[in-house]
Amino acid sequence: MKKSIIAFVAVLATSSLMAGGDFQPEDVPVAAVPAQSCNKNTVFREKDVDLMWQDATYTDAEQSAFKREYSLGKAGTQSHAARYCQSLNYAGYLDWRLPTSDELAHVHNIEGQVFDNVTDNDFWSSTPTERNKYYVVFPADAMIYARAVRQSNYVRCVRCTK
Repeated sequence: MKKSIIAFVAVLATSSLMAGGDFQPEDVPVAAVPAQSCNKNTVFREKDVDLMWQDATYTDAEQSAFKREYSLGKAGTQSHAARYCQSLNYAGYLDWRLPTSDELAHVHNIEGQVFDNVTDNDFWSSTPTERNKYYVVFPADAMIYARAVRQSNYVRCVRCTK
């Protein structure tokens, strides 16, 4: 009989915990919730050339669009990239544009990583090349390459500050 009571109490305690019973003492410390999100949507100011760069988080959906060769947000074809920047309302400004290949190469040649939100693939520029192609810039080495306009690449918009 004694064993049955002990087994019953153990089952009752276990089922209470599994069912979400209030079994924890009141003074258990709770982790503080940070005041701001880990994903920042900021800007980078390149003061020596009077440019402000969009520094927004690249979402999973945008990364998927890049990988699957379709357009969504900050990834897509060259015409999508140009339209995205022209219609961008970001950081209180409406005058964003797609950067030139020289501007992109310049910002990626700055010592150290200047952007909080990065990706390791090509970014569209507004600089055309021959045979219906446009230049892209690879951020790791700031090299410029020609790409077909229907190819999917990432987008980072820029605006003049003066």
